[in-house]
Amino acid sequence: MKVPTGPSGPYRLLARALTAGVLVSASACSLHGVMRPADAPSVEPPATSATPSLTDAQASAALITQGELGGHWSATQGGATWRDGLLKTRTDAPDCQRLLDGLYAEDLLGEPTGARAVVGLDESGNAAQLRYQVAAYAAPSEVDAKLAWLRTLPSKCAQFTSTDVRGGRLNVTVVPSVLPGVGDAREGLRLTMSDASAANAGDGSGAAPMLTLDFAAVRVGDRAVSLTNGGLGGAAQDSTQQAVQIGTQRLQDVLAGRPPTTAPVEPTTMPVNPTTAPVNPTTAPVNPLTGRPTEPLTESPTDTDNTTADTADTADTADTADTAQEG
Repeated sequence: MKVPTGPSGPYRLLARALTAGVLVSASACSLHGVMRPADAPSVEPPATSATPSLTDAQASAALITQGELGGHWSATQGGATWRDGLLKTRTDAPDCQRLLDGLYAEDLLGEPTGARAVVGLDESGNAAQLRYQVAAYAAPSEVDAKLAWLRTLPSKCAQFTSTDVRGGRLNVTVVPSVLPGVGDAREGLRLTMSDASAANAGDGSGAAPMLTLDFAAVRVGDRAVSLTNGGLGGAAQDSTQQAVQIGTQRLQDVLAGRPPTTAPVEPTTMPVNPTTAPVNPTTAPVNPLTGRPTEPLTESPTDTDNTTADTADTADTADTADTAQEG
């Protein structure tokens, strides 16, 4: 009897159908496995390089110069010693302490997130120092929040007492200062410090300010200019306003790609105070032998040279007369 070695007839057709089904199923599974989203390669979006709101070159070009503030300003010779002695004082009022710390660290507007440039100037008249900064921040709202806080300080810190490292007590006052209407938003303060012991001496004279310091800030978009100006000899408010006016306009010009409307003035090497003895030039020709004008512009009635010459002529005439008589 012949033993069948494989399915025949209907069984063979069924086997072929099952085999084809398995192959089709396997192909479908393989295809499905290739096209699964989890296994598909991730497509990275093209990197977009955001243009910085302020470049280092723009920040430097937007700085003010010493010549724009007048002939008494020059490049700084270093930080003044009063910064450590007067600004590093302590007070119990949190907002007032934050003001003192911010003035000392020069970060009342917060830490810039973009480019920045700084210039320091010294004033010879009252030994004031001016620090001017141009910087970019994360957003306009960040700067506006700092300006809004600064606006509250003339009421929160109108008068308070701070203590220095040696235990000396200082009376501090904070008042608002008027700034030119430039930029998108702005705020200005004037801080004065005086010796509390002298003010409480009871003689009614009070105490002269030991330190007068202006702070000003102006926002232009997400950029800002800020400055401190002052010292032991006082702070000229017109210098603060001039720096704000010129500096804000210069920043706007730089951002717009326009040439600055205020051209820097080269510092002069001549003395600040001119000589008080002006010399009137002589316009008449000068005799190279005598050194005298050949044609004087005016003749003085008390001209000693002419008087001497006239006397000599008279004497010569008299001698001639005497000789004639003797002959």
